[in-house]
Amino acid sequence: MTENDVDSDLLNEVEAGGVGDVGGTGERLMGKEGAKGSSVSTHSSGFRDFLLKPELLRAIVDCGFEHPTELQHECIPQAIRGMDVLCQAKPGMGKTALFVLATLQQLEPVTGQVSVLVMCPTKQLAFQISKEYKRFSKFMPTVKVAVFVGGLSKKKDMEVLKGGSPHIVVGTPGRTHALIRSQTLNPRHIKHFILDECDKMVRQLDILRDIQEIFHKTPKEKQVMMFSATLKKEIRPVCTKLMKNMEISLVDETKLNLHGLQQYYVKLKDNEKKRKLFDLLDALKFNQAVVFVKSVQRCVALAQLLVEHNFPTIAIHRGMPQEERLSRYQQFKDSQRTILVETNLFGLGMDIEGVNIAFNYDIPEDSDTYLHRVACAGRFGKKGLAITFVSDERDARTLKNVQDRFEVNIRELPDQIDIPSYSKEAIGLLDKVPS
Repeated sequence: MTENDVDSDLLNEVEAGGVGDVGGTGERLMGKEGAKGSSVSTHSSGFRDFLLKPELLRAIVDCGFEHPTELQHECIPQAIRGMDVLCQAKPGMGKTALFVLATLQQLEPVTGQVSVLVMCPTKQLAFQISKEYKRFSKFMPTVKVAVFVGGLSKKKDMEVLKGGSPHIVVGTPGRTHALIRSQTLNPRHIKHFILDECDKMVRQLDILRDIQEIFHKTPKEKQVMMFSATLKKEIRPVCTKLMKNMEISLVDETKLNLHGLQQYYVKLKDNEKKRKLFDLLDALKFNQAVVFVKSVQRCVALAQLLVEHNFPTIAIHRGMPQEERLSRYQQFKDSQRTILVETNLFGLGMDIEGVNIAFNYDIPEDSDTYLHRVACAGRFGKKGLAITFVSDERDARTLKNVQDRFEVNIRELPDQIDIPSYSKEAIGLLDKVPS
């Protein structure tokens, strides 16, 4: 089969909605074991059992990690062996660390050669992934990491590449493809080809075409790894066509619910949302909270109102320059503010340890986005609270779709919430929720 044949097959499958499910001897369904009571449990073995480089083990200890998650224990040994990996798992299971550690373990840096290419759908996620590479390679001083995304200066990207190619490139497909077309980024030495949140990319035909062209400019012999929290069945065949020797790890969709997360809804009119949010923020005990809204205008107005009411709040929205978004995100991550109001820019892969409450001030349009949003308050199976405001029939339908798909019962917010159900602090106390 020629490369053009593969391209046509992939595009036809996306347009037709896929060709069935994936099987094979490499497939493992995660989250069904049941014996441990939760698919978010960490494994009793340690990272040393993976026989990682001393520099990596030192970085892991320095980052405060002790044991791999169930997903990492399942997939890291296969990934280190160079096997192709297709992985679906709920947010907060350590997917990013999985491929970061696996590629750094295999990396043999060569001056002027890009060995690892990671692509993802958003700028914000690209910068988060690059930070993970930098913190796990902190004791590998020769390793260079670079980020190339749209919306920032292409000229600066070209200067970075001309000054000596990084060993690891993290980018969005459009900018990565543009740099390859201009012959500034040389893909001929890439040994690891990774797509994070792959379903968000391969189901869009223009992005899929960019990915295909990039893929075919890389060597035929390479490791391919794809990861997603929501990998729909019709997308899986599109992914597997780019793979050879596969290890497939899939979570049953009904197991994607976050076990440590308490989820509730509040039925109210749109003009009642502000007062309800203020009352809840006053009543509930939390370290940090994220409030998701649907537009830039609502983001700016709500954040300003919260500040005026003495809530330490910061806003991030798509109308801001990229540098300002990242600066504000880092301020929130460093706990300089306790409340973040945002327009879903960091919904994918938000990894901030202090967040234990997520508010859907405006409900998202689909169940995928809902899962990514609320996951910021329940990563790695930790306790958290998600509250969704429902103000019309469309909101109610979306919430029903979430409950049906993930088989989760989202109840109406009760008069009292047991604090230990969403927070480690104040065991035995109750929050009296304002009516």
